[in-house]
Amino acid sequence: MTSPATIGQTTWELDASHSLVEFSVKHMMVTTVKGRFTGVKGTIVTDMADHSKGSVEVTIDAATVDTRDEKRDGHLKSPDFLDVATFPTITFKSTRVLAQDAKHLNVIGDLTIRGVTKQVELDTELNGEGNTPFGTHIAGFTATTKINRKEFGLNWNVALEAGGFLVSDDIKISIEGEATQK
Repeated sequence: MTSPATIGQTTWELDASHSLVEFSVKHMMVTTVKGRFTGVKGTIVTDMADHSKGSVEVTIDAATVDTRDEKRDGHLKSPDFLDVATFPTITFKSTRVLAQDAKHLNVIGDLTIRGVTKQVELDTELNGEGNTPFGTHIAGFTATTKINRKEFGLNWNVALEAGGFLVSDDIKISIEGEATQK
């Protein structure tokens, strides 16, 4: 999987047009609603010989939240949730990269939402590398994690008559990433 170009430390730029940062949350305790962020930028440094020397830094434009429902998106951008006027970005900065095996990493780092920073662990799978027909070298990966939204100050909710709440506390995050070698 590793080409001669990626032996040693290599810097990659996240390709937003070929990457997806998606989240899912339970609605009314019975349905999963998904959304995504379209404004994503990031830099990844890899060292295939020593994954612990790798790093990841990502910035998400919080105002690019998209759940395919304009009214819900507006509510998510409001002070009830992301408060994009005050906190325009969501960031992730790795603090450690641990190799499970040649294709699986745990990328541990600081996730900041609404000015609150918590450590999260991304279960990451390296999907491979290749050369595009346009002469660029790319790599792909999949990463997942789960967070409790209340830990980041996303507290808004409504109690349901039958019990439970309108929005679950747990948010699943799934990332499909493609990065271009710099």
